[in-house]
Amino acid sequence: MGKIVLRLDRMMVERKMSLNELAERVGISHVNLSKIKNNKVTAIRFSTLAAICEVLDCEAGDILEFSKD
Repeated sequence: MGKIVLRLDRMMVERKMSLNELAERVGISHVNLSKIKNNKVTAIRFSTLAAICEVLDCEAGDILEFSKD
């Protein structure tokens, strides 16, 4: 079965944004954002994903990737 992989780290590099800056602008703790960035989560709220996309000026598909095992 495939899985969804978060590519937030790649988008942050492209936008030259630090973890702390993104966390502050999105309104979540840097610990939780770090877990998202490092694929240590099994779920993400659509509202959080939308806020990340708004701040990074990107689409959800720029952050989410389907990977076949």
